[in-house]
Amino acid sequence: MAHHNTAQGHYAELNGLRLYYEIHGSGTPLLLLHGGVNPSATFGPTLTELATTHQVIAVHLQGHGYTLDIDRPLRREFLADDMAALLEFLKLPQADVMGYSMGGAVALQLAIRHPALVRRVVLVSTPMRRADAYPEVIAGFDGMTANAPHVAAAVQQSPLAQRYPDVDWAQLFAKLGEMLAHDYDWADAVATLKLPVMLVFADADCWRPEGIVAFYRQLGGGMRDGGMDGSGRPAGQLAIVPGTTHHTLLATPLVAQLVTSFLQA
Repeated sequence: MAHHNTAQGHYAELNGLRLYYEIHGSGTPLLLLHGGVNPSATFGPTLTELATTHQVIAVHLQGHGYTLDIDRPLRREFLADDMAALLEFLKLPQADVMGYSMGGAVALQLAIRHPALVRRVVLVSTPMRRADAYPEVIAGFDGMTANAPHVAAAVQQSPLAQRYPDVDWAQLFAKLGEMLAHDYDWADAVATLKLPVMLVFADADCWRPEGIVAFYRQLGGGMRDGGMDGSGRPAGQLAIVPGTTHHTLLATPLVAQLVTSFLQA
């Protein structure tokens, strides 16, 4: 709970939203985008560490945390446009962007749709296409809307619901399920990116290793030997964090260390 006391909460009116965000630390601006359901605790020690070198702008996306939902479906593209509007609101011509899971997909769409706003992007446990998830994960996506009332009832009893009393959990899970049910493949758009991209995955992630390698290849990585002098290195980077899953990846101090060196390049 200390997290909330360490930063100042602000609101920005944009795209019909009253968007909540916090500023942590100082330095180069870093827009930090959470995964689905839980906006704040998502980044835990990673946020604390990144705030020692960056001005971290931690956002609550539509319908999450302190940003109330609006009459608009959840779409990664819409959320990316919200982030472009936020950077404009903050008068930031450019920022580094880091996202986890759903937030990573938003970060990727921000880089695709508004490349001039993004200096470098870090995608944590984020695929370039839905089909790269394991079959059981896709089944979970497809069943989420039907399970929304049941899952929401369970969350209603949790500390998360106490922390964010205004969230309509049944609606959030239904909207997330509706978004996750859509197929997508962003490989062609990924190949056009000119800015440096870092991919970070767990070694037991919900995304298949074949999909992780394919994503890295679309960014120009994994094609040749980097060479003794590093001249064969791609602009992007790939990190696989050992001993982790999609759900525990950000609880390790390793992610912040890996990311910081990439962002400082």
